[in-house]
Amino acid sequence: MDEILAHLAHIAPYAVGLSLPVFLLGGWLLHALRHRSLTTSMTVLILIPLVATFAGAVGISGFMFTPTLTITLLVCLLVAAVTVPVAILFGRGIAKRTVWEREARARERAAEASRRELVAWISHDLRTPLAGIRAMAEALSDGVVAAPAEVRDYGCRIGTEAVRLNAMVEDLFELSKITAGALKLTMAPLALREVIEEAVSASRPAAEHKGVRLVAEPGASPVVDGSAPELSRVLRNLLANAIRHTPPSGAVVVRAGQDEREAWLSVDDACGGIPDAELPRVFEVAFRGTTARTPEHGHQPAGAGLGLAIARGLVEAHKGRITARNHGPGCRFELRLPLAR
Repeated sequence: MDEILAHLAHIAPYAVGLSLPVFLLGGWLLHALRHRSLTTSMTVLILIPLVATFAGAVGISGFMFTPTLTITLLVCLLVAAVTVPVAILFGRGIAKRTVWEREARARERAAEASRRELVAWISHDLRTPLAGIRAMAEALSDGVVAAPAEVRDYGCRIGTEAVRLNAMVEDLFELSKITAGALKLTMAPLALREVIEEAVSASRPAAEHKGVRLVAEPGASPVVDGSAPELSRVLRNLLANAIRHTPPSGAVVVRAGQDEREAWLSVDDACGGIPDAELPRVFEVAFRGTTARTPEHGHQPAGAGLGLAIARGLVEAHKGRITARNHGPGCRFELRLPLAR
């Protein structure tokens, strides 16, 4: 036992003296590589103890390549041959998981911010018609309004606000189904001409009331695999948005066509354009942009900012895509859908 302790006391300074610098150099190298990939850092971390072990063995042997040192070197090489590839695989796996977790947290933060923004917008939009309904109902119940004509006017205004509130609730319900993945579509071959005729017919009274020309150019009328109610709602939302932001005497034009693989449908308005920085956000929930667009006319309500978000969700549910860009005197909203097989 005393001989073993004496032997250890003799070789320990050599082992520590050569392995310690390797650890220090490895620590400095890890610090220098802290901004590099996680795979590189893990590989270096695996190699440090192996190199330090070999350096200590060299010191113990007195820098003489004895059979023991040769065996130690071979063992270190075999261990490195196994551990380095494993370290690379683990490093890549951990790096991917870290990136995925970071992206997931970013998506959660964005979703939470979007929810807060949506709640703020909806609270504001609901409060306005509710306050009007409450005030008119109190006036009617208190007898402040006595003339039959005024009573009828108050009744009509209450009915209008109730319709507006009902539309907001329907939009929220539709958006909740889209975001929850609970939207169920009944797909069938559908001619876009039929969708255009239905949506234009439903939107024409609003356009005429505002003095906006609504023009339909269905073109070749391509056939797509789609659900008629949902695609009709997409187009009605796009038309409502275009009419809302087009000044009187302006025009909203609907066109359709197809290329080799896709059908396309576009809505052109005369809104005055959208700032380039805001174009990527027009389909976000509750996004309304700045006042750079043409102001609304006729005291038309601005809506809850859900129409374009719903349109995007419904188009994506059809395996299509929808885009917006400045075009001519206004904007062009274009959706593309796969052609029917």
